[in-house]
Amino acid sequence: MKKIDTPFQGVFILQPDVYEDERGFFMEIYNQRKFVELSGLTIQFVQDNLAHSEYGVLRGLHYQKGEYAQAKLVTVLKGKVQDVIVDLRRDSQTYGKYFSIILSEENKKQLFVPRGFAHGYLSLDDDTLFYYKIDNIYHKESEAGIYYADKNLNIDWIIVPRLILSEKDKKLPGFKSL
Repeated sequence: MKKIDTPFQGVFILQPDVYEDERGFFMEIYNQRKFVELSGLTIQFVQDNLAHSEYGVLRGLHYQKGEYAQAKLVTVLKGKVQDVIVDLRRDSQTYGKYFSIILSEENKKQLFVPRGFAHGYLSLDDDTLFYYKIDNIYHKESEAGIYYADKNLNIDWIIVPRLILSEKDKKLPGFKSL
């Protein structure tokens, strides 16, 4: 496994070792010892989530507030997504900036997102399976979000012919409302 740093403090990409032959492939999605060695972080993930999305589904930008903030390790098991995070850490040099990456079953990259970021993704394939580990339980009263097309963030989303959002995501406030 290889760690690739990003311009955002604490955010990194993991590129797992993949062993392929005529039967298919094998890879470790998560190995706590290797994660700690590469990152220096001793995070205890408490929940694994799996989301299924069709082409054009955009989920986000979501985050949990306060003591229920969550760090995430995200990967795509099937399909492809544009994964986007927004830095909400007011003391950060990248506050209010976004980072975008393509995660897919082909590139097998994983993205580690520390606490203090809004997160969202756009499914670029039908039948996409998005898998992620989180280090804190979901708490409904602490959920929050930012409208995906907020002009202040100016996120360069990949254009798709049909964009599908939940009613809740269509009504999320803008970044300045933070």
